[in-house]
Amino acid sequence: MLALPRQLRARGVLGINARNTDYVQLYNSRHLYPLVDDKLQTKRLALDAGIAVPALYGTMVTPGETKHFAELVASHDEFVLKPAHGSGGDGILVFTGRSARRRGQYRLIDGSFMTEAEIRFHATNIISGRYSLGGNRDCAMLEYCVRADPVFEHVSYRGIPDIRVLVFRGYPAAAMVRLPTRASHGKANLHQGAVGVGIDLITGQTVHGVLSSAATDEHPDTGELIAGIQVPNWAKLLELAARCYELTGLGYLGVDIVLDRYHGPLILELNARPGLAIQIANRIGLAERLRRIEAKPASASVADRLTWVRAAFNES
Repeated sequence: MLALPRQLRARGVLGINARNTDYVQLYNSRHLYPLVDDKLQTKRLALDAGIAVPALYGTMVTPGETKHFAELVASHDEFVLKPAHGSGGDGILVFTGRSARRRGQYRLIDGSFMTEAEIRFHATNIISGRYSLGGNRDCAMLEYCVRADPVFEHVSYRGIPDIRVLVFRGYPAAAMVRLPTRASHGKANLHQGAVGVGIDLITGQTVHGVLSSAATDEHPDTGELIAGIQVPNWAKLLELAARCYELTGLGYLGVDIVLDRYHGPLILELNARPGLAIQIANRIGLAERLRRIEAKPASASVADRLTWVRAAFNES
């Protein structure tokens, strides 16, 4: 067991300490963190840059403003309630409709219902900082509920899959799709039980999977194989991810993208401290890829960066 860390390093696997000291601390200036830690600010930045994001229906920044909840979603049966400063998927509620028999009740993505009073109470908890980074006062956001592209329908349990692209100095270095499961209650969050599936950067096809830090080849609920799925609009998706370097100035960045059946790829969130499970999902170590990217000019255009990535990481 003592040799295991050395074996992992020899295979180019990036550890959490190296990620923090060699990449996050070195390439992500602390003063830029609010640009991604605040989802409302991220959304406004993206809109100003012409980058597609889910539409914002409204915000609630004081407990008193939660009384306007019903008005904010009056014309929307499907919507998402989330903290602006949340992390790890905590505090996010996804609503897919309303009860036909019980007025003022909204259906969650797992099929259960919440009353308007319960939703307002949850929004008040968000505002109080229960789900925010550091427990600081927060803002409750109401936004468009993505209608998932059917490409992952057979390997997803109810929720909306999302695609994480790791971008280093503007160059996509690795990608994976996170598939909701019964255990994750329909959320695309690995820590809550979702499946992470690696995506080949060149072809846009899924390759391998990880579930609770263990390798897997099939979805635990549907039993379907998770490899060989072609992600639509792959070139556009990679371009969106690469553009987030100029958007934020952060050198080491996780870009979370959802595929909407009507609007195509949408930027969902940005993360200044992306996790490392993407290595297991792809069966690759990140260290060598990051070293190669480190030698390239960050000032290159998005098109030139993507051209280099397609040539450099084409391992077929």
